[in-house]
Amino acid sequence: MTDHSSPPAPLDQPGAPLQPEAAVLAEARRRSRRSFIGLGLAGLIGIGGWNWLISQPADEGIPRPLRKVLDANGRLSQAYFKETRLAPEFARSRAKTPRENGDVGLDGEVDPATWRMGVQGYGTGKTQEFTLADIKALPKVEMVTELKCIEGWSVVVHWAGARLSDFLARYPLATRSGRPADPLNPPADLAPYVGMLTPDEQYYVGLDIASALHPQTLLCYEMNGEPLTSAHGAPLRLVTPLKYGIKHLKRIGTIAFADTRPKDYWAELGYDWDSGH
Repeated sequence: MTDHSSPPAPLDQPGAPLQPEAAVLAEARRRSRRSFIGLGLAGLIGIGGWNWLISQPADEGIPRPLRKVLDANGRLSQAYFKETRLAPEFARSRAKTPRENGDVGLDGEVDPATWRMGVQGYGTGKTQEFTLADIKALPKVEMVTELKCIEGWSVVVHWAGARLSDFLARYPLATRSGRPADPLNPPADLAPYVGMLTPDEQYYVGLDIASALHPQTLLCYEMNGEPLTSAHGAPLRLVTPLKYGIKHLKRIGTIAFADTRPKDYWAELGYDWDSGH
């Protein structure tokens, strides 16, 4: 009997059933086209958003919308901060030498015998100078805490120095009235902020006064039982273990008190001003 039906279409002709491999390949191509279009649209939206972002007015060196996000992070950190909240301390056997991370403000060597720290009195505009011997005359405090870097690494370090709160109790320069800066009973005229600069003013940090008066915030002159090296901030540096290392100013030159947030080196480069953890 003669079969008058049409012969099957070749597999490469339109309408021919696809073999499993060909079907998978065709579906992959369709998905690739959709993904490409989707990525292209996302890229255009991203470029538009970025162009909008960088066109916004700057606030401390970065676009204002980004600064608002960073300030929100700072408010969370400040809400978590308490005078009684202490950074964990460790056995001295765990202490190690931290990296020599960052040398801004550390050009040249400084003779500890001739070094002076200038402190500008709050509201007076007058600056008093202090020697390393003046700092060492205050009660010596030692602690073994973790230095945390914003880059993601950390190291346990044995620090020694004088509490900044003890310094401001002995030398009441943080109040307009000259009353000691008692962290447990702060005077009404206590400065809300403190700023610190290296002698060459190339590196600078700002702290809220509560962080400055925290019992673990030190004017530090020893690290792991030895005087500070030049690369680690000799003759005197700041250590404040509830903050990231970018706040631990090396080689203090000047301290000044302010009513508004002092400028901060890394905040101007896009990090949050508070830098707490």
